[in-house]
Amino acid sequence: MSSPPSSAAAAPVQLWPGLPLALGGAIAFSGKAIIVKLAYRHDVDAVVLLMYRMLFALPLFVLIAWWAGRGRLPLDRRDRLAVFGLGFSGYYLASYLDFAGLQYISASLERLILYLTPTFVLLLGWWRHGRRITGRQVLAMSVSYAGVALVFGHELGLQRPQIALGALLVLGSTASYALFLLFSGEVVQRLGALRLTGLASTVACVLCIAQFLLLRPLGDAIVPAPVIGLSLLNAVACTVTPVLLTMLAIERLGPALASQIGMVGPVSTIIMGVLILGEPFTSWTATGTLGVLAGVWLLARWR
Repeated sequence: MSSPPSSAAAAPVQLWPGLPLALGGAIAFSGKAIIVKLAYRHDVDAVVLLMYRMLFALPLFVLIAWWAGRGRLPLDRRDRLAVFGLGFSGYYLASYLDFAGLQYISASLERLILYLTPTFVLLLGWWRHGRRITGRQVLAMSVSYAGVALVFGHELGLQRPQIALGALLVLGSTASYALFLLFSGEVVQRLGALRLTGLASTVACVLCIAQFLLLRPLGDAIVPAPVIGLSLLNAVACTVTPVLLTMLAIERLGPALASQIGMVGPVSTIIMGVLILGEPFTSWTATGTLGVLAGVWLLARWR
């Protein structure tokens, strides 16, 4: 967002609410992996955990969709199908694969893999629309993937069981969310970002609850009290809140700057993983994180 030359004093005003909003959104969202890992200590699986997260988030997303849709025309058939497809890909499937992957890999590695989303968007754009990928962009992607490979190789060296499966599941989550980003642009223009987020997230919540009802007996919903508390915290603090904070930040800073500030996400996940989960912080993790962040920054700079 640019300011007129005569209103130089307005820039700090926009930066002041925008900067903490973007930081808060990135940090709040990065806490999701920490909460999920804590909940897994109570012998629950991804289907149950995701059901509770979405069950608690559902009323809030319905409220967001209603608020953003006030005075707007009802969705036609094309938009209803688009909302369902985007909700399935960007929020349901991506969330399920991410939760499933977190059963096998560290929160730090999970966050680094998810941060490869811009590279997937670039590759999907080349595949679908034939958009040219420059040598600089290839270099930037190589730096990011080398960073993830360092951390992945280190965890393999620790002989953690099924780490490859966990990494593939989270990689699938990244690809699924990249598909959402690739196809959501036109729908955002028609519906608005906040309305689309509320509607698509509502679809995802219903799908996650239905998945539990189809795959698990109702008795599996009886879980230890800490799981309920962690799921409620995950729904409010790490699902709905970061969506709203990020939207408000984008309105004030623009998507480019808000995205760059969001680079604090992997770092905050690693710090919380060390302090809360007791995950090791090694030179491999530090170097891999710097590689991923550098690659994403270069990709944004050279696009």
